[in-house]
Formats: sequence, structure tokens, C-alpha cells
Amino acid sequence: MSSSSVFSMRHSAKLIFGLAAAFVMIWLTGPAIAEDPQAGSQSPSAAPAAAPSGGTQQPSSAAPAAPAGGEVATPPITKFKIVYLGKKYPEPLPLSYAERPVTDKGIQGARLYIKEANQSGSFVNMGFDLVEAIVPAKGDVVAKAKEILKKGDALIVADLEPEDLLAVADLPEAKNSVIMNIRSSQESLRQEQCRQNVFHIIPDWAMRADAIAQYLIVKKWPRWFVIHGDSAADKDYLAQIQRSAKRYGGKIVEERVYDLPPGARNLDSGYQQVQGQIPMVTQGAPTHDVIWVIDTDDNFGDYLPYRTSEPNLVVGTQGLQATAWDKSYTEYGAMTFQDDMLKLAKRDSTERDYTAWIGVRALTDAAMRSGKTTVPEIKQYILSDEFNLEGHKGLAMNFRSWDHQMRQPIILGGGTRTVVSKSPQEGFLHETNLTDTLGYDKPETKCKFH
Repeated sequence: MSSSSVFSMRHSAKLIFGLAAAFVMIWLTGPAIAEDPQAGSQSPSAAPAAAPSGGTQQPSSAAPAAPAGGEVATPPITKFKIVYLGKKYPEPLPLSYAERPVTDKGIQGARLYIKEANQSGSFVNMGFDLVEAIVPAKGDVVAKAKEILKKGDALIVADLEPEDLLAVADLPEAKNSVIMNIRSSQESLRQEQCRQNVFHIIPDWAMRADAIAQYLIVKKWPRWFVIHGDSAADKDYLAQIQRSAKRYGGKIVEERVYDLPPGARNLDSGYQQVQGQIPMVTQGAPTHDVIWVIDTDDNFGDYLPYRTSEPNLVVGTQGLQATAWDKSYTEYGAMTFQDDMLKLAKRDSTERDYTAWIGVRALTDAAMRSGKTTVPEIKQYILSDEFNLEGHKGLAMNFRSWDHQMRQPIILGGGTRTVVSKSPQEGFLHETNLTDTLGYDKPETKCKFH
């Protein structure tokens, strides 16, 4: 017999012996693994674990029974519920009938990120369900919140106006929950009426005013003629522009109320009516560099460009706007968000889509990065120095400890087909965070958490 044949027979014998030994080991150890008391037997559809005595609702964990035959058991998946709590408030009608009203702002951004969160969560055995709790315009959002909070502390993305937001936040059952404000820029929510369980994704009026003011100072346009409406939000924004002027050396040369009724929506000759009104509203003002318009209800602001009595730049709620997001923004991977929103919603992205997307991201990323499973622990991580969020803006975003406002760069655009700039502007410095040059810094805050 040749040497090669002997070698082949010996090799085959060793292989057979090794397989036999392995089979014996599996047979011996298989029952022990299958009966391991640590292996979960709860099905994925089983009810979540009961809340502990402290009242915190635990995310559910589910895992199949460990398979026989020595296979490694799949680790249990921890499931979280992210609640999108909203109300169908009347949305301002577009000035042009040719522009279709958008009725699903916000929720589309939340739907988009929950998909992304589940893709990432699969690597760390976490899953996320989006609970859409949107009540009708005359519905009771507080009752809906109580229904949600019966199960324990909750992670909530709140698409609510200030009165409803505070009513939900002040519920005793919501004390230990985390509520992400994605809708309201009202200043008092970050100041006198701040709440320890509310975090603010959307920029406040102070951040928006500072973002535009910095740009105007850089451009050496310090003289501002302010034309404003008379709503509560208009007055809120006006107060922040006054603050920005003092902060950066701007000068408000005049404040003027726009009190003429809008007519272009309803008349075929509306543009002719407006063309006659706007010069009357803007004539006779002291020398100025820009018109700063405040029209949060979208009643007249878009009529100002190209119709003023003298050539004027327009900034504010129309014209050049300070926003958390703009449909023309493309930097730092932003086109991924723009494209995904277009595919999902069949329309361009809006600011509220972005703030909802970030709100869901803040909650899910905090859970995945920290590995924590209770709402208070997730909140603690969100407020820690370790928490930073990427939002396609070039700077890490996180929350200020003194008022829970999210630090973030502000996009200057909105009224154009391209982004004009982004604040904070170069040259405006801060000892710790450049984005703290926008809005109320720690020494200025009036917030004492309730």
C-alpha cells in the first residue's frame, strides 16, 4: 500500500473519531442547556413585565426558549414604546391656493426615524414601537396622556401647543416621564414655565432672533425696521429681537404693527390690493438696513418682499428665516434625510418633520448608547456629558442643563431656494459651547424647574 493511501486512511479515521466525540458532547450537554433556568421562555408577544414599586414602566423583554442541540440562545430583545402625542390643530392656510396645506407635519419624521432606530437597535437587542396618539382638534389630549401614563413612565414626543404641553407635563403621572417638545418656540416654556420633565428640540424665539442678529451684524446691517402682527407669538418673538439688539449692538429704528386685513387669498385681484397696501405700511420709516417681519400666523409677511415703498431686505418669519431645518439644506449628509422624507411622505421635508425625527432619535439613541431600560435612567443619560446627537449640522447637539433647550446650529434660509448661512456666525465665541451664543445662556436663565 502506498504512503499516500495510508495517510488518507489515518486522516479519515481521525475525522470520524472527532465527529463522534463531538456528537457525544452535544448529546450530554444538550439537555442542560435546554433546561437552563436563565434562558427566557417568554414569547415575543408576551405582556411586558410589571412596573416596579417605584412606578417606572419597564420596557418589555422577550426571548424564545433556548434551542436544543447545544445552539446558543438568542439574547432577549428589550422593547421600548415611543409615544407620539399630538393634536390636530388648525394649520395656517398657505397664502396661495396653488400651495397645498401640509397636514402630516411631524409624524412623518417620527415614522422615518423609528425605522432607522430599529435597524440600529437590532445590533444591541433593542426594538422600538411608535405609538401614534393624535387626538382630533376638539379632543382631550390630557385624557389621552392619562391613558398612556396608566402603564407607567413614558417616552413622549409632544406635538402640542404650549397650553396642552404644560397640562400634560403637570400631570402627577408624568412626573418621571421624558417629554420632547417638537412644536412650540414659546420662550416662557424655557424660562418662567420650564418643567423638569420637558425637553425642547425646536429652537425658541431667542435662538432664532440671535441667529439672524449675528448674521446682520456680520453683514454690517445693524439698523432694523420691525413690522409685526399682534398675536401672542408675534409679541414673544418681538421681545427676543429687542433682546438680541441689546446683546449684539443692533438698533431697532422703529416698531410698527401691521393691522391691514389680508385679501389676496380670497380675491382674484388680491395681488393688486396688496401691492397698494404694502407701500403704505412701509413708507416713512427712519433709515434702516433691513425690515424684520414678525408674522407667525402667515397672514402678511410673504407680501413684503418686492412691494415695499423703498428697496428693502426682509428677514424674520418670512424672507430670510432662522429655522431648525430647511428643505434646501444639503450639508453633512442632510440629503439622506431629504431623500428619505420624500420617499416616505411624498413631499418635501418641513421643520417639524426634522424636530420630530430628532426627538425620536434622542430617545432611542439614549437607550441604545446607555444600555439603560428605565425612563429615569434614560433621562439621566440624556442630561449627562456623554450624550451627544448627530443631526446633519456639523456640530454635536445636546441639551442645556439649565433650561433643557437643545443646543444646535440654526439654518438661515426658508425664503430662498438655497441656504444663505448658518449660525452661530464666525467670530461669536463662547467659553464652552459655540451654540450657547444662541438663546439664553446659563447666567441669563429665569428657569427654576417645577
